[in-house]
Amino acid sequence: MTQKPILSAKNLVKRYGRVVALDHCDFELYPGEILAVIGDNGAGKSTLIKALSGAVVPEEGEIFLDGETVNFSAPTDARDAGIETVYQTLAMSPALSITDNMFMGRELRKPGFRGKWLRQLDHKAMETFAKQKLSDLGLLTIQNINQAVETLSGGQRQGVAVARAAAFGSKVIILDEPTAALGVKESRRVLELIQDVKSRGIPIILISHNMPHVFEVADRVHVHRLGKRLCVIDPKQHTMSDAVAYMTGAKEPEEIAA
Repeated sequence: MTQKPILSAKNLVKRYGRVVALDHCDFELYPGEILAVIGDNGAGKSTLIKALSGAVVPEEGEIFLDGETVNFSAPTDARDAGIETVYQTLAMSPALSITDNMFMGRELRKPGFRGKWLRQLDHKAMETFAKQKLSDLGLLTIQNINQAVETLSGGQRQGVAVARAAAFGSKVIILDEPTAALGVKESRRVLELIQDVKSRGIPIILISHNMPHVFEVADRVHVHRLGKRLCVIDPKQHTMSDAVAYMTGAKEPEEIAA
């Protein structure tokens, strides 16, 4: 590729005692693409994602965003840099409203004296913004922006989490197993949502065990094995069986350029 990666990593190392979770791992995400990250349990994909999103600090190696070296010491650093992560647990407060969940930790205050000194929140502005972001992604099935998140279906909750990420993730969105707990119909909607976000030009890292979903939406597939990137494959040139064989070590990839 002639393009420069928007997010990349070189030689990342992370150990937990004697366990090497990342073993001189490399990574590249290019502008506007959906990059799937696949690997067997224990391969180190979660640690890689945590390193890229600031939840884990690698012992060695470098991470680059837009060509500049970044040192994230906490997830808030990555968020401030424009990297949003939607974890499998969704990290939402079920009792709070959709709007409150979208703005958790970054609430808008009223302009002027009331916001600055009285710390009053601008509920109207937050509702308008939340409504706009949900309708941008075709999530208008959610009628009431003030309903509690616990009243939503699994797919709708995932939708809100993705909309939140798309609203604030200006550079990269990381989705961790977004369809894992969903039925067929809701999974379909989330996959459409991922395509919608991509069409807005935001690159996505998709971690998934679901091969049909990976092969449907990914532009490239990063195969992670034994703490490092084994290869990157083009889903149009390889089969799901190839991917699983590389991932499990049943087959070694020949020299692959994707």
